[in-house]
Amino acid sequence: MFSKMDTKKKPDPAPDTEGEVNLAPPKNMDEYVLGRYKRQIDYYWKAGGINKRTYKTSRSLVIILGAAVTLLSSISSAVFIEDRLWLKTLFAIATPVSAAVLTIINGFIQSFQSGAAWRDMVLNAERLEKERDRFLATAEKDRNHKKDLDILDSIVLNESSAFFKRIMDSEPEPEEVNN
Repeated sequence: MFSKMDTKKKPDPAPDTEGEVNLAPPKNMDEYVLGRYKRQIDYYWKAGGINKRTYKTSRSLVIILGAAVTLLSSISSAVFIEDRLWLKTLFAIATPVSAAVLTIINGFIQSFQSGAAWRDMVLNAERLEKERDRFLATAEKDRNHKKDLDILDSIVLNESSAFFKRIMDSEPEPEEVNN
C-alpha cells in the first residue's frame, strides 16, 4: 500500500492558503505577513464571537434556572399543590432536575471560562490589528518581516499558553531552543 514515504511534502504549521501546504519561501513576504495577520485576526474575532454567545447564553440560563429553582421549591409547598397528587409529583421532580441542570451549567461555566476566553480573544484580535497597522504604516524598505512574524507568533503563543493555564490551571514549561 504505502511502500515509499513521500518526502516531497511535509506539513507546514502555517499553510499559505486554506488547506494547502507550501514549503517554498513566499515570493512576496509582505503578502505572506499580511495573510498571516488576516488569518489570525479573523480566527480571534470568530472565536471571540462564539465565546461571547456562549458566555451570555450560559449566564442567562443560570439566572433563569436559579430563579426557577427558588420558585419551584416555594410553590411545591403551597396548599393547592398538596391537594393534587400529579401536581405535587411534577414539582417534586422538576425542582431537583432544575437544580441539577443549574449545577451542570455552572460546572461548564467554571470549567471552560467562556467569559475570560471572550475577553482574551477580543484583546488578541485588537493586539494583532495594532501590529498589522504598524506593519502597514512602516515604509516597505524599512519592514522587518522576521521581526513581524516573531511578534505575531509571540502573541498567538502567549494567548495559547494563557488559554491552557486558564482551562487546566497548568502550563507546560517551554522547551529551550539551542541555536
